[in-house]
Amino acid sequence: MNAATDSEDLAQALADLHAGAFDAPWSASAFADLLGQAGVVLEGDNDGFILIRTVADEAEILTLAVRQAARRQGLGARLVRAATARAAAFGATRMFLEVAEDNAPACALYGSLGFEPAGRRPRYYPRPEGPAVDALLLVLNLQEPLPTG
Repeated sequence: MNAATDSEDLAQALADLHAGAFDAPWSASAFADLLGQAGVVLEGDNDGFILIRTVADEAEILTLAVRQAARRQGLGARLVRAATARAAAFGATRMFLEVAEDNAPACALYGSLGFEPAGRRPRYYPRPEGPAVDALLLVLNLQEPLPTG
């Protein structure tokens, strides 16, 4: 198998897993484009993944997706911890992310790992039924150790 096919297969696998986790999933081509960008790092396995981008001293969680059957088993926290370690190794001192304010499990996960509110994007996430939901902008200081609990 050649590298292009491997890349296409990976992008499709990420898109498929993402589709099971989000109302507005990203396409395989969107994943392929992101994976080709400088500073973008993928961590994960067949049950879940996290995609981050590091630029200078800042990192951003682009997306985190965990297969429905693998949720509530600590995989999301392990992926975030792995991503923060990689970002710090690349020189990032802060990590940002956006999360829908109505995504209680994700908000709880990020809060338990020390992410703190830094802003809000009104009506950022469209919903298939009902009004768009605000995004919470969260930040984590990577120079402090993550909570272990």
